[in-house]
Amino acid sequence: MTSSIAGMRIVRDLRAAECALDEALLKTNVLFGTLISARQETKEAGPFTGHELLQRLIKSQQTLLTAGSDLARVHGGLSNIGREMGAAVHDCPPDGPIGLGEDDVARIAA
Repeated sequence: MTSSIAGMRIVRDLRAAECALDEALLKTNVLFGTLISARQETKEAGPFTGHELLQRLIKSQQTLLTAGSDLARVHGGLSNIGREMGAAVHDCPPDGPIGLGEDDVARIAA
């Protein structure tokens, strides 16, 4: 494997990991809303039904955020390694993850 192909694969997989974390945060957030709605709209449920489970769900979201912070550090470290190796390092937006174009994805998948 050439350094160029390795770099493209790392970019692809890093982006996929970043997107997966965001997706997990979104899904747990939707679940949280659904649980609160179910509690409010179910006659049998009291105002504190499932409270401890909601706390655990919030804890899982905090864990995902921590994982995102760690992944951002990995991202920065990989960018530094790429620069040290003289590889083409994609400029990362200051407020978001790296992105791939459709052509990049097709080339990496081949």
